[in-house]
Amino acid sequence: MPHRKNDRLSQTLRNALSERFRPASTSDVNQSQDQLGLPPRPAPIRSPKSSARRGAEDFPEFRRIATYQAVGRRLGIRNPYFLPHDGVASATSSIEGHQVLNFASYNYLGLVEDPRIKQAAKDAIDTYGTSASASRLIGGERPVQRELEQALADFYGADDAVVFVSGHATNVTTIGSMFGPGDLVVHDAFIHNSVVEGCRLSGATRLPFRHNDPQSLVETLAKTRAKHKRLLICIEGLYSMDGDTPPLTEFIKIKERFDGYLMVDEAHSLGVLGERGRGIAELYDADRSGVDLWMGTLSKTLAGCGGFIAANQGIVDLLKYSAPGFVYSVGLSPPLAAASLCALEILCFEPGRVVRLHQRAREFLNLARDAGIDTGLAEGHAVVPAVIADSVAAVKLSGKLLTAGLNVQPIVYPAVEESAARLRFFITSEHTSEHIQQAVSLLSRNL
Repeated sequence: MPHRKNDRLSQTLRNALSERFRPASTSDVNQSQDQLGLPPRPAPIRSPKSSARRGAEDFPEFRRIATYQAVGRRLGIRNPYFLPHDGVASATSSIEGHQVLNFASYNYLGLVEDPRIKQAAKDAIDTYGTSASASRLIGGERPVQRELEQALADFYGADDAVVFVSGHATNVTTIGSMFGPGDLVVHDAFIHNSVVEGCRLSGATRLPFRHNDPQSLVETLAKTRAKHKRLLICIEGLYSMDGDTPPLTEFIKIKERFDGYLMVDEAHSLGVLGERGRGIAELYDADRSGVDLWMGTLSKTLAGCGGFIAANQGIVDLLKYSAPGFVYSVGLSPPLAAASLCALEILCFEPGRVVRLHQRAREFLNLARDAGIDTGLAEGHAVVPAVIADSVAAVKLSGKLLTAGLNVQPIVYPAVEESAARLRFFITSEHTSEHIQQAVSLLSRNL
């Protein structure tokens, strides 16, 4: 009898598992619980209306969000954010069952859907599971994590690299742990939020200089450098709001003149800039050793998720043993590490993808300018804004274009100044010439 009972239980389990991808209703779940001889799943806990649990009403940021939402509802404007994609978001995408041209993805080289990368991630799951399950410092390494770091170090001509589970957290924890009170961090006025947050965490003095203006940096440092111990200068390889690049060689000279560290955020320039996609240093034929900290993300060209710092061995060791975002965080998921490692290899061995991206980006910029669209500071790389100069108008236009079959996101105040509100187009190697022409045509007709 016990043997036959176990057979019935095993068959029940097999039946339940065979339907694991079928959406289950509450009745389905309770029926499965009955078949397994388990009590019904308890109903969700609902807080009574008189609950003392506090909401977000005390926070001015929440009140600002609520105001924007209320204005949008009154104007009949659909929320343009958090749109649900039904599958891979590449040059085209399906949003709520509707096929659209997609210009809202950082999938610059189309590698997110590459079968080799998906297979690498699947193989890593089979070998290591889905998670590192602990801090690498305590829980140990997975070989694929170190292979990725070594490949990134080789790519940048650095001693070593360290990968983090978040690109944003990479800047926050690196700056926050390496610098402190008494130090000075000077950054481009258009720098990413993650650098600003890292400065706040560090307690260092933070000063911006005019966008892409080396002379402004020199003037700032001439007044302030002597008052501080260490100096960090932060710039981006490709500015993600405007699509322009800094004169890297000039910033390297300034760093050396004022005895500081230079950090370059390559989140949007890795795989995009340079003939082979090797970033801002290749674009300007600059000595990579002139940059002390190469920062980048794994979530764009490299088809994964996370961030990294490539630097000399001492800095990498310092971060691995003292940066809270590494020491106290779980290690990068093995399948994500495998995906990014495979993507990096494809980038190195298939430069044709980069060539195609350059062609499409220049085509987009030229057509947009010919159509009288204000493209701001864009240089024709992979990011091209269409400046609308009105936040409400930008949101409305985004919704109108989505209805017409074009997905492009609005960037509005306070992310940018009201006069700089825009639609931001991300061009990829997978966009065709026809995609580019259709997008510019739709935009110009609806402006």
